[in-house]
Amino acid sequence: MSEPTEPGRAAAGSTGTGLSASSARSPAKDGRAEDSAPAARAGGDTRISRDGKPLTGKVAFVAGASRGIGAAIAATLAAQGASVAVAARSEETGRVPGTIHEVAGRIAAAGGRTLPVPCDVTHEESVQAALAATVTELGGIDILVANAGVLWLGPVESTTLKRWQLCLDVNLTGVFLVTREAIPYIRSRGGGSLIAVTTTGVNMTDRGSNAYWVSKAAVERLYLGLAADLRPDNIAVNCLSPSRVVLTEGWQAAGGGEIPADMVEPPETMGRAAALLAAQDGAGITGTVQRSETLLATG
Repeated sequence: MSEPTEPGRAAAGSTGTGLSASSARSPAKDGRAEDSAPAARAGGDTRISRDGKPLTGKVAFVAGASRGIGAAIAATLAAQGASVAVAARSEETGRVPGTIHEVAGRIAAAGGRTLPVPCDVTHEESVQAALAATVTELGGIDILVANAGVLWLGPVESTTLKRWQLCLDVNLTGVFLVTREAIPYIRSRGGGSLIAVTTTGVNMTDRGSNAYWVSKAAVERLYLGLAADLRPDNIAVNCLSPSRVVLTEGWQAAGGGEIPADMVEPPETMGRAAALLAAQDGAGITGTVQRSETLLATG
């Protein structure tokens, strides 16, 4: 996962670009998305353990968890009982604050079970090793959160091939790799949940085009189709984006600019929304693109 080296590019797992409020969506019969996705309480594994934590006994692998949205999701899943692999490339502090060891340390200090796992989502061998280490140390994988991402919102004409390819490598191919490698582990557990973090910018066609939005649009198509493929395996597959802008370390490092207070969403909102989707399986909410605040309001 990459840290920014120039304006306009955000650290992996820290893009934080909900950019506008939008309704949750669910797939229509023709494969397009419709408004009004079903509430999270409508299905899935809703059993609560004796400790009152809905994810107790589950293992989550969170890619892009060294800071920002990914770190907030990892902390929330752990607080709700899951054992959490905190995966990212950032093992040491760089230009952008946040490392897997710092995030894992905070989770452990709060009483959670966690494992910091080095992982570069653009390299197949790194992804395979990270998931294998998670299974060895934590006992399996039930939940995947594919959050690693880099941000580039520049217009197409001024986007270099290097920047374009970076967005596709991290935001799309990275999601493909962690998802492909996680599926057999989740299937072997009898089901579980796949969650990809995307952006409302996918729908903002009136605001132009850029590498980031294009890469996230492809992720949504990947996951909406996978939901149909994996329903027989009892695996829920959903996308989740912030309803508004999350001012993460990566957003600020990329020079994201000033955002009006009413357009800002705390990263913890994404954590709570991800936890709702993490509790799903193939019998519950699946094949949807959710917006954090809308999901929490209806779930």
